[in-house]
Amino acid sequence: MAYILNIETATTNCSVSLSKDGETLVLKEDNNLNYSHAESLHVYIDEVLKSVSLKASQLDAIAVSKGPGSYTGLRIGVSAAKGLCYALNIPLISVDTLHSLAHKVLCKGDDIIVPMLDARRMEVYSAIYDSKYFKIRDTEAQILNEDSFKQYLEKHKVHFIGNGVDKLKTMITHYNSEFIGDKLPSASEMGMLAYDKYKKNDIEDVAYFEPYYLKEFIGLRS
Repeated sequence: MAYILNIETATTNCSVSLSKDGETLVLKEDNNLNYSHAESLHVYIDEVLKSVSLKASQLDAIAVSKGPGSYTGLRIGVSAAKGLCYALNIPLISVDTLHSLAHKVLCKGDDIIVPMLDARRMEVYSAIYDSKYFKIRDTEAQILNEDSFKQYLEKHKVHFIGNGVDKLKTMITHYNSEFIGDKLPSASEMGMLAYDKYKKNDIEDVAYFEPYYLKEFIGLRS
């Protein structure tokens, strides 16, 4: 039996869940556009544990969304996760943010899932998965245009999901496209993925683990 605390902060959604053997027991999250992660994350962690009368010392691992996503959000989530792992002497598990987001789509056959998160201007962070969530194109920082995903749309039903979808739907009207723009990465999908890695002892080095930013942080010019 494994209790895993899951932390997702890659976007505006500050999300925490507790899972037992891959099954989500409790979820606490809030999509605050002002990025409330610094104020809310530890409060949510306490509330999640208290809701099932579980002590932090009873946790078997901490899972954190590793990115890509918001530089600040990822840094806050990973810092919290590493601090807990140090204090409790338990493993750190990283979960690919886009892989987790893809699991919000249920499809079958030769359908394709494209999770995408908003980056700057007409750019998104995206990856491509088949209906069984096997990655068929690596994560990229991708500039969108009218021909984006054309080779997939001609042969497959393509489900686009995430907060990068609004940019794409202004360019693509293909009949094979489905746009799911109101979904963000959540700790609700992390439990199963984290538990699979936990069973394989697929864990991170707490001292050296860093988020997957994909691009270096660049401050805006004044």
